[in-house]
Amino acid sequence: MILKTVQLFLLLSILYSFTFCKGQGARKEFNQVQENSVSIGEVVTEIDSRIGSIYQDKKGNHWFGSNGNGVFQFDGKILKQFTKKDGLRSHNILSIQEDRKGNIFFDTPEGVSRFDGRQFTSLKTVENNSGKNNWKSEPGDLWFRMGWNNSGPYRYDGVHLYYLQFPKNKMEDEFYSKYPNASYNPYGIYTIYKDSNGNVWFGTSNLGIYQYDGINISWMYENHLTETPNGGSFGIRSIIEDTDGYIWICNPKYKYKILSDSTKTNELKPINYQRVSGIESKDSESEYFLSMTVDNDGDLWMLSYDNGVWRNTGKELIQYPITEGEKNISLFKIYKDNQGDLWVGTQNDGVYKYNGRAFEKISFR
Repeated sequence: MILKTVQLFLLLSILYSFTFCKGQGARKEFNQVQENSVSIGEVVTEIDSRIGSIYQDKKGNHWFGSNGNGVFQFDGKILKQFTKKDGLRSHNILSIQEDRKGNIFFDTPEGVSRFDGRQFTSLKTVENNSGKNNWKSEPGDLWFRMGWNNSGPYRYDGVHLYYLQFPKNKMEDEFYSKYPNASYNPYGIYTIYKDSNGNVWFGTSNLGIYQYDGINISWMYENHLTETPNGGSFGIRSIIEDTDGYIWICNPKYKYKILSDSTKTNELKPINYQRVSGIESKDSESEYFLSMTVDNDGDLWMLSYDNGVWRNTGKELIQYPITEGEKNISLFKIYKDNQGDLWVGTQNDGVYKYNGRAFEKISFR
């Protein structure tokens, strides 16, 4: 009997010690999590009215970049706003991207901010960058513009941020002879797009399109892509590839077949392409599109500034007006998320989402 009592006592002692140690470990682990957790951002009920960029990350969070009030994150339940006080570099968000590790990057006129899920840090450009013409391209690279006054893009390889310059364009002298007191850079980048072959496209304000294939930098310019029928310069604001491999630029009149070119040179060379008729439509003949995306059915969705969204089926253009009463809403960005849903960011009216028939305004309350 005494032996059994001793054995029971020893067993209870071992179990108590194990439970105590496990509890201590759990508390220690919990405390470490608490110490490592950083609560930033402010919970809000309304998104900013000026939304110029939209992105859904791998975790399913939707991000909305505003023009003046930072960035908003919606996890499906809670809407959070992040600003400079949280470490964001600027309140004006140009674009949003994500790397392979799940870090979120925000391109702004004042620099690039990286969010790792806990805090924001700013990327630093490599100082004394003697390789401004030393272009490279790797599959995981991210490309930024940092405003509209640079003569080339910024490339981030996961470690360093490099500033690159476009080769001088023959049209530069012509531009400055015509506009000697221009207050903006004709090389200024309006849009960056990577196609299915890994080619990176850059649409500029006045000097057409640059394309980098990892070896050569090529260039193309067609007056009608930059100069609008009503006068003035629209610039290259949208580039997209359809499911057949054609490139569409700013409007639906033409699409472009990019042809192979094995020529290697250190000089700026023309893009080898074939122009093919797109879709002629009297209703959209003066439309130039700020943003485009491809839906899950392969249709192109093309966003105009103040005349709604246009669906390009390959055979016809279908208009989807976005209005408030009799007033057309001014638009800025169209985006397809991971589920295939279409979102639209506006100049002064928040965000809209396509419901299968029309675009309806989204409330986060």
